[in-house]
Amino acid sequence: QVQLAESGGGLVQPGGSLRLSCAASRSIFSRNVMGWYRQAPGKGLEWVSLINRDDGTTNYADAVKGRFTISTDNAKNTLYLQMNSLKPEDTANYYCNTVPFDARNWGQGTQVTVSS
Repeated sequence: QVQLAESGGGLVQPGGSLRLSCAASRSIFSRNVMGWYRQAPGKGLEWVSLINRDDGTTNYADAVKGRFTISTDNAKNTLYLQMNSLKPEDTANYYCNTVPFDARNWGQGTQVTVSS
């Protein structure tokens, strides 16, 4: 049973764009703060962005600020991450989860590779 299902990743050239989606179960999406995380091979987990579903407040890691935009479609229990001006250092497996994350809820993630 998939509780969080990330999609939309792929191979893109530097400067390109991708839009990631996260389909969440109703119970998980009932949490007021959802976010995106990423993990590069051999690296630790990095928080990327969050959104407060109640008031729309968003926050971003410094590394992605000004380039990424988080949003949500509450009716569809879906979280999005619009990624623009992608850089090679954005290469990672991207995950969605609550913020703070619940280790029980990790999905398989979606791979983003930025390379020329």
